[in-house]
Amino acid sequence: MMRKMMAGAFLLALTAGCGPAKQKERATTPVAEDTTFLTGTFFLVRHAEKNPGADSTLTAAGERRAGKLYHLLKDSAIQRIYSTPFRRTMQTGDSLRIRLGIDTVIYPADSSGEGLLYEISRRGDWGKRILVIGHSNTLLPLMRSLNAKPDIDSIADKDYGNLFIIRKTRKDSRYIRKRY
Repeated sequence: MMRKMMAGAFLLALTAGCGPAKQKERATTPVAEDTTFLTGTFFLVRHAEKNPGADSTLTAAGERRAGKLYHLLKDSAIQRIYSTPFRRTMQTGDSLRIRLGIDTVIYPADSSGEGLLYEISRRGDWGKRILVIGHSNTLLPLMRSLNAKPDIDSIADKDYGNLFIIRKTRKDSRYIRKRY
């Protein structure tokens, strides 16, 4: 017993004398000089056609549209997918998520865009290529929060075929709308 206590005390003294390992100094960049902050390429889509109900799944037409989205974006080098927490939004991006082997980040479906911006910041995803899947009443505010100027005032309830692409740099935002 005494031997074990002495061995333990010896090991404790030995490790205490070593001190903490020196780590390299990490340079910090002020936000004002960080060239990736609030930048990136954003692909924004509304979820595909849905069944009735609050948290519904995609219809057969919605599954076909999600397939079209997959074929359109599979080679776009998307690095992260952001989706609201509804089944229809997650199903819209599932094929891309599986093919690219990346996780989907859930953000709140709000009409200000702040929830998405917070999640992108929290995960350090500025400067990346991001697919955002939202809703007819959230996409335009999201675009505005990224300083894009959409060429439409609203998204009709039955309109599921828009792909909005925003290329955001520190100096400006470029906006393109495609149909799929």
